[in-house]
Amino acid sequence: MSARMFLSPTMLSNALSFPKKIHCLNPQNHPDSLSVPIQTNPEIPDTNNEFKLNPPIPATKTAPWMKGPLVLEPNQVIDYSKPKTRKKSSDNKNEKAEKLLTHKVSGGRGKHAMKKILYSIDILEEENQELEDTQKNLAPIEFELSLGKLGEDSDGADKRLFRRKLPWERVERMVFRRTKRVKAVTAADITLNDELLERLRDEARRMRKWVNVKKAGVNDGVLEQIRLIWKTDELAMLKFDMPLCRNMDRAREIVEIKTGGLVIWSKKDTLVIYRGCNYREMRSSFHGGKEETKPVQGSLYERETDRLLDGLGPRFIDWWMPKPLPIDADLLPEIVHGYKPPSRLSLMNAPSKLTDNELTHLRKQAYHFPTHFVLGRNQNLQGLASAILKLWEKCHIAKIAVKWGIPNTNNEQMAYELKVLTGGVLLLRNKFYIILYRGKDFLSPTIADLVSNREMEIRSFQHLEETTRSNISQTFDYIDETLSDLAHVSTIGTLKEFEMIQSKHHGFNSGISDSEVEIEAEKFKLAKEIRNQEHKYFILKMKINKASKELMKLSSACKTTEPNEDQEIMTSEERECYRKMGLKMDSTLVLGRRGVFDGVIEGMHQHWKHREIVKVVTMQRVFSRVLYTSQCLEVESGGILVSIEKLKLGYGIIMYRGKNYKRPLKISRNLLSKREALQKSLELQRIGSLKFFANMRQQAIYELKCKLEKLSK
Repeated sequence: MSARMFLSPTMLSNALSFPKKIHCLNPQNHPDSLSVPIQTNPEIPDTNNEFKLNPPIPATKTAPWMKGPLVLEPNQVIDYSKPKTRKKSSDNKNEKAEKLLTHKVSGGRGKHAMKKILYSIDILEEENQELEDTQKNLAPIEFELSLGKLGEDSDGADKRLFRRKLPWERVERMVFRRTKRVKAVTAADITLNDELLERLRDEARRMRKWVNVKKAGVNDGVLEQIRLIWKTDELAMLKFDMPLCRNMDRAREIVEIKTGGLVIWSKKDTLVIYRGCNYREMRSSFHGGKEETKPVQGSLYERETDRLLDGLGPRFIDWWMPKPLPIDADLLPEIVHGYKPPSRLSLMNAPSKLTDNELTHLRKQAYHFPTHFVLGRNQNLQGLASAILKLWEKCHIAKIAVKWGIPNTNNEQMAYELKVLTGGVLLLRNKFYIILYRGKDFLSPTIADLVSNREMEIRSFQHLEETTRSNISQTFDYIDETLSDLAHVSTIGTLKEFEMIQSKHHGFNSGISDSEVEIEAEKFKLAKEIRNQEHKYFILKMKINKASKELMKLSSACKTTEPNEDQEIMTSEERECYRKMGLKMDSTLVLGRRGVFDGVIEGMHQHWKHREIVKVVTMQRVFSRVLYTSQCLEVESGGILVSIEKLKLGYGIIMYRGKNYKRPLKISRNLLSKREALQKSLELQRIGSLKFFANMRQQAIYELKCKLEKLSK
């Protein structure tokens, strides 16, 4: 820091007469000495020399700004012709470096603070670079030896550090701007000229009447309305409802296919269709719901799906989702002569039932599958079932969508009939989709034929082996062997033994018929069910007994007060007055599931401290229980019951404290506490529910025993 100078007029005139020389402080010799001798005036005494000879000894370290003289001496003159230069000491550099590295930066953690930190780092690097340059200039050989690189060119000294960028400014960001969707070229853009198309679009923008296309799609009614409009006007506006409003490109295709017109304008869920220049000649050119045969186009996904669905039935033109088009199941035959469910054969030690993980995996797979069929009929689905069996030969999942806008559709009935006809596994059923899995034990017709043929071959081999064995055994028999001995010939390992075992376990070729076997199985099942129900009923009875014991303990802890026979008399006028006052009261005392306990009585006395009556609201619905509660309150509190009123939330019990009421000094604790009252309520609720389920079990046991008696007769 530089000290301020105070010069008088005489000092200024003397200074101008002296020759001008450069004066500066020399920090190497002494902070108070001058680097260049100053020419002094002999007439003026030198006070500075006397200060140099006998300097004062400071008790503490002198501050940096106190090392030089605060007031300029008269004999000291400063030359302002040349700029004052200052040499930076190494100590100051080290202090500054440490300060740059350790001092706090204002600005928190934002962008401004980061810039300050990077700026301080740049300053430190510049100072280090300058220090290295000076060392190279003073002792280049020593500097090269210290680095271990002789003859190294010091080109880095000439290079200056550029300002460092922030970390988020260094990386070149890849910005992907949102590109506008390229408008698809329609048939109207290709066939119509620009002037006509612009005129038609201007007219379409001014149209305010439209035809509503509901959930059923572009049906015959919509087509008839379009024809009526085209008789007087060349444009017709259509407004689409769910689900076609979600896919307006598909809606445009359906309208152009069914009407033969051209869509010239579209906005949101609205289309305007032009009848065409030669409409009178093309009046009978409606396709009637059938799409013209065109070469297979589209993506690989669409082509593969079309190949999968080819030959299964006609396509559904009114499909509201993107292509490929599914099969219209309503156009398939209702009854197929000679239809049979598919053959099924499970592998050995392999259960046919799906696990939870397998079910989840199949449902996730079905989400990405295309829709194979569209159904709107509830019954007579043999044609659809036969088509599903053909599909299952190529794909293990059949995805069926339910048509929109068709009345009285029942997806539950559809799924049940398809499950019975095909024998598949129902993966999902809702008001939009029905998904069926063919099952682990599914056999295609070709494989089923191979299995049946193989079984016939095995049986023929078994019979051939048995006949050969019997013939050989007859040739080696002794001639004198009697017929009685032939009856005791061993049948171990023969086909006869296998048939006997099979008939014994399955009821074939034995004295027991199939109906008797079914009856015995039903009896066994009923007896087992009766045992299970009786066991559950026994458990319920044990729980009821346990809850009854807990309730008896709580009831014994409660000591009710005997009713007071000497009560105050209340006239009818007073009763009516107190009743009206109680109905108008806003402050109430609510009884919850705990009922009457010590806290309720204490709350009543708190109400009676400020007013004569109290209104108690109970949520009980049975009037007998409400009457019992009011009597209990009257006995325990010592008040007088005014009336019981039906309120919006429940019943209101209005109690009068009496004319001679005195607040008791100590409220008796003969009722249950708050916790005990809650426990009693829970036990009562538990006993009620247990008794309800016990009665249900008892009724089920009685019905099962009746069925068993009928079967035994």
